[in-house]
Amino acid sequence: MSVKTDNLTEKISTVDFWRSLRYFNWYRLTLASLFMFLAGVFGTSLSLGARNWTVFFAVSAIYAVVVMLSFIPLRLHWPRFNWQLAVLIVSDIAVLSVLSHASGGIQSNIGLLLLVSLAAAGLTSRGKITLFFAALASIAALLEHSYAVLYNDADVAHYVQVALLCVSYFAVAWLAHTLAKYAVDSQELAQRRGRDLVNLSEANRLVMRDMQDGVLVVDGQGVILQMNPGAARLLRHSAISGSSLAESFPILFGEYALWKQTGSAPRGILELDVGVQARLRFVAIERDTARGTVIFLEDMQRVRAEAQQIKLAALGRLTANIAHEVRNPLSAISYATELLQEEQGDANQQRLLQIVLDNTRRINQIVQDVMQLNRRDRAQPEVVELDAMLRTFVDEFNLAERLEPGVMALIGVQGAEVSFDRGHLRQVLWNLCRNGLRYGRKLPGSLTLTMRVADGRTMLEVQDDGPGISAEHQGKLFEPFFTTASDGTGLGLYIAKELCEANGAQLEYHARKDQAGACFRITFGELHGDGEGAKHDG
Repeated sequence: MSVKTDNLTEKISTVDFWRSLRYFNWYRLTLASLFMFLAGVFGTSLSLGARNWTVFFAVSAIYAVVVMLSFIPLRLHWPRFNWQLAVLIVSDIAVLSVLSHASGGIQSNIGLLLLVSLAAAGLTSRGKITLFFAALASIAALLEHSYAVLYNDADVAHYVQVALLCVSYFAVAWLAHTLAKYAVDSQELAQRRGRDLVNLSEANRLVMRDMQDGVLVVDGQGVILQMNPGAARLLRHSAISGSSLAESFPILFGEYALWKQTGSAPRGILELDVGVQARLRFVAIERDTARGTVIFLEDMQRVRAEAQQIKLAALGRLTANIAHEVRNPLSAISYATELLQEEQGDANQQRLLQIVLDNTRRINQIVQDVMQLNRRDRAQPEVVELDAMLRTFVDEFNLAERLEPGVMALIGVQGAEVSFDRGHLRQVLWNLCRNGLRYGRKLPGSLTLTMRVADGRTMLEVQDDGPGISAEHQGKLFEPFFTTASDGTGLGLYIAKELCEANGAQLEYHARKDQAGACFRITFGELHGDGEGAKHDG
């Protein structure tokens, strides 16, 4: 980026040099035309060509032609800039010296016009070569006056005026050189600051673009100045620069207005959309006359995902230890208990041995459930045709649980496709359906799987006709090891929720007032297809 900026700056500087030289050439053309006009209309009455009018007019005409022709190499930028500038200044020195001699020498004051040429050369070339041009102009002035003294009876005392004119040449040349040097330094500083500003702007753009969290910059009146893609993703749409925060995002504006009044964010977490939460943070901008606010939107879903990764890493180490330290002793206990059961004993002894065996199996099931959590971070989502998979799942579930036809009903959207790990989805459905079957009445239609599309997202609901879940237990449903059944492990719903989140979906309990029983809803991440609603009995 810096190299590209340097090349652009150098190109712009070169263009400015050639433009300045063209403007200077237009001045020369105007001066030559003015000389021809004044000499042709007023003759020698203005002291132009007072000593030799013919030479004055002829040189002025030749000067005008040469100046017009010099526009051609200027247009072609050939030869090099310094060569063309040298030719222009040297020709001015020669022409103006001749015109000054033809008009009476130092008393005509035409030599003063060389001050303009020297100043233009110094400001345009921005180098010490201007002093060389001043030396040439001084030599030309001295030679012209010396020739006039020898052949035209000029006054020797006028050497003082010539000397003063030569001093003026050097003074103007040095002043022009100093100003040019200052201009070059100022230009270089401006270019450096420009490059720094461009680099800073590019770095700011990249940081804003790649930030996972949302960032909005608003001015003192709540007008949006800048918005990054992260904020557009969290807020579900973007806003153009200059739009009002109140009109584009009313909920966020309410929090912003409350923060301006109280000086602190009233709520730590803001509900932006279905399942989308963000933590708000406001930072005031008060610098010189600029006043505004930077609004940070921290994606809580990403924060939870990072926490889940840390939890999974610890859980992986835990399950490895459990597999080694718990399952092997459990296997030995179970085997020993089975051997003891084969021996003849009284009824109390057999009952105690059966209790031991049942509890070892229960602990072993808990270990298996915990180990399944390791599968969460190994999700391999694929495009699944949901309707076809559910048909197959219903047949398998009916066969495994020995259900009568019609106990499970499939109500769905034909052709719906979702992105999900097929094995994970089957396990989630198995946990939910087995849970519903446990508490349901096992009558026709007691367990229903309903597919629907809402807000562009595919949803699957598992509904049973059991007693439902009390309000006090609904908040603990997805906590690990929470269960209301005496023989349950309390990990089924927890594992199902973890697997859904690993595949970009959400599992939640959906309480229905118009229908008895429990309803669990899976909201998939993205809708790939849709179709007409239909009902299929499994």
